[in-house]
Amino acid sequence: MAERLVILSDMWGAKKGLWITSYLGYLQQHFNITFYDCQQLGNIDVKVNSEENVHQAFVDGGIETAVAHLLKKEEEPAHYLCFSVGGAIAWKAALSGLPMKSLYAVSSTRVRSEVKKPDCPIRLLFGDSDVYRPKASWYKEIGVEGELVNGFSHDMYTDEKIIKKVCLDLLNTVTQKSVKTDKQKAI
Repeated sequence: MAERLVILSDMWGAKKGLWITSYLGYLQQHFNITFYDCQQLGNIDVKVNSEENVHQAFVDGGIETAVAHLLKKEEEPAHYLCFSVGGAIAWKAALSGLPMKSLYAVSSTRVRSEVKKPDCPIRLLFGDSDVYRPKASWYKEIGVEGELVNGFSHDMYTDEKIIKKVCLDLLNTVTQKSVKTDKQKAI
């Protein structure tokens, strides 16, 4: 039986998310995937669909709305793959009781304001040119590690090199766990 993987989009959701099909193509044969458009989860409806307006709508209550909707929709433990604001939504939902096996967040800069971490394995990936990524001191304070990728900025998750890396990381995490589980059962 395949592991469950919940994917949370960036702030654009499916509107500018053709890149998400690459992730789905790599991962769908290994996971039972549920995809959420963060604009839909957060009831984001702006008159002018600009980056500033969409971002502000998330800050002005959209994140909290998305967290509440995610908590209602997801009751079974799953792995989470999240992009940008999706990582902040998953992080907050996990702190509010969302059953989470692991969190892999790419370019989720809003987590930099968090003071507690979810109780699950966490992997954070940022481009070294992303000016809003958490500072080194935040990682120490919160007790998590992050990974920086040289030569990339915030939207790095749309790049094919990063897509392949993230998918391989996820597959390695799940296959290593299943190998360990099989070995433990043999003992």
